[in-house]
Amino acid sequence: MSDFTDAGVAMDLEQFATARGERRGGAAWQLENPRCLEVNLNNEMVRIKVGAMIAYRGDLTFERSSSGGVGKMMKAMFTSESGRSTQVTGTGALYLADAAKEVTILQLTDDVLFVNSSDLLAYSSDLEWDISTIKGAGMVAGGLFTFKLTGSGYVALTTHGNPLVLPVDPSQPLFTDPDATVAWSEGLEVAVKTDVNMKTLTGRASGETWQMQYSGTGFVVVQPFEETAANSRGQG
Repeated sequence: MSDFTDAGVAMDLEQFATARGERRGGAAWQLENPRCLEVNLNNEMVRIKVGAMIAYRGDLTFERSSSGGVGKMMKAMFTSESGRSTQVTGTGALYLADAAKEVTILQLTDDVLFVNSSDLLAYSSDLEWDISTIKGAGMVAGGLFTFKLTGSGYVALTTHGNPLVLPVDPSQPLFTDPDATVAWSEGLEVAVKTDVNMKTLTGRASGETWQMQYSGTGFVVVQPFEETAANSRGQG
C-alpha cells in the first residue's frame, strides 16, 4: 500500500524527504512538528525525560542526572515524583518525543511552575527543581506530589491532545481530575477534595472519588485525557 499525503496524492522519495524533513535553524527550542521537540545546544546542558530522545546530531553526551542532594534524594525515594531525568550536554541538535503526545514550549522568566513529572518532556538546566507535597493528599489519595520548577529557562510539556488552560480567581475555586491535570502556576493554594462514603468503600463510587482543588489567582493546565496512576506517575 502506498503512503499518501494529507491531500491524498502519492509522493516519490524526494518529495517525501522534502515534505517530512526537519526544520533547520531557528530558535534554540522549537517544534519540528506538534509532537516532536528540537533543542539546539551550543556547549550547553538540558535535562530530559528518561527515554525521550528519538534522534540527535552533533557531539552530545547522555548521563543520568543526579538527585540534587540528600534532601531531594530522600523525597524522590518516598514520592511518586522521582525527579529523575537524563542530562544531555554538548553541541548539536536533539530531538525529543513521548508517546506521540503534543508538545508545548514555555519560557519561564523568574517564574515558578508546578508540573506532573509524567508530562514534563524537558527543561533548561538553569531551572531549579524540587518535589512539592499537595496539601491533604494523605492516604486516601495514595499521596500526591508534584514537580516544582523555579527560575528562568525553557520547559516543554506533553499532553494528549491540545491542553486547556483554565484561569483561577479568588471568587471561585477550580476542581480538576488529578489524572487529567498537567501543570499549574504559582500563587494558588492547592488541596485535595475527597468524596469517601459507603458507596466508595463498597465499590460503587462515581469514579470521581477525589479531585484537586485550586484557590487564589493563577491558572491550571489540563488535558482531554485521564492518565491512570499506574501509567503516569513516577516516570520522572
